[in-house]
Amino acid sequence: MEYDIQHGVKGLIFDLDGTLADTMPYHFIAWNLASKKFGIDMDKAFLRKFNGSPGKVIATEIIKKYGMEDAISIEEIIKEKIRQFDKFQHEIKPIIPVTDIVRKYHGIFPMAVGTGGHRKTVIRTLETTGMKNYFDIIVTSNDVDNFKPHPETFLKCAEMMNVEPSHIEVFEDSNLGLEAARRAGMIATDVSSWYDSNW
Repeated sequence: MEYDIQHGVKGLIFDLDGTLADTMPYHFIAWNLASKKFGIDMDKAFLRKFNGSPGKVIATEIIKKYGMEDAISIEEIIKEKIRQFDKFQHEIKPIIPVTDIVRKYHGIFPMAVGTGGHRKTVIRTLETTGMKNYFDIIVTSNDVDNFKPHPETFLKCAEMMNVEPSHIEVFEDSNLGLEAARRAGMIATDVSSWYDSNW
């Protein structure tokens, strides 16, 4: 597909998981395997509700939903999830309609990645999909105090890009991320219908 950015845009921000990279099937597998290790059978519908949230939030909600507060810690389940995800990360593919936009406007407008992912995992995913060298500005869950739908992630990107929020277009696949973009006063573009994901 051919996509032209919105009129008046002077900067672009991209979510990572489900936007630049088709990672969500692997995130689900990893969360599912990590949960099963602790006797939890998690379904996709539950994870979809937290699409766009960082691992800490998801782990907290898993423990709460399944009443495992006294059995496992947030850190334990996150560590196991990352370990499982690492096994599949090499299989991740870029989402071509979105990465085509990155290539089209690279060097023309400042661009950033604004994601709820853990920095180490984010960098590896960008490297796997061939996107790492396109972004100097990468804001992850390690860099903010408030997660999507709070606008802090995108506002921090805007500050680092030196572009007014109203002149930024954000590409997102999750409801939480789209809400965060709108709350930041930015143009929110939903890419969830641009590709088929098997998750």
